[in-house]
Amino acid sequence: MGMAKIKKGDDVVVLSGKDKGKTGSVTQVMPKEGKVVVSGVNMIARHRKPTQQNPQGGIDRYEAPMAISKVAVADPKSGKPTRVRIEEKDGKKVRVAVKSGETIDG
Repeated sequence: MGMAKIKKGDDVVVLSGKDKGKTGSVTQVMPKEGKVVVSGVNMIARHRKPTQQNPQGGIDRYEAPMAISKVAVADPKSGKPTRVRIEEKDGKKVRVAVKSGETIDG
C-alpha cells in the first residue's frame, strides 16, 4: 500500500457495503493491511462463552476493520466525501479537500 491520506481522528464517509453513507471518526489506521477502524461503523457481534474471568458470558459488540478504499474523507464544509490532495503552504505539507479547497489539518 502507498501512503494513505486518511489519518486517525479524521471524519470519514463510508462509500460502499452495508454501512454505505454512514459517517464516523477514524479510531485506528492499519497501513500495512490497508484497513481502518471507524467508530460506530461495521459493528460485529462476538458470542462469548462464560469463563472464570467473565462468568456471565454474553455478546460483545465492537467495530471491525474495513478496507481503506471503502471510506473517503468527509469535506469540512459540506460533510460529503472528497478526495485529498497534498499541497505545500508556508513551507509545510498540508492535506486539502479537493471539492472545497479547505485545509483538513494544520
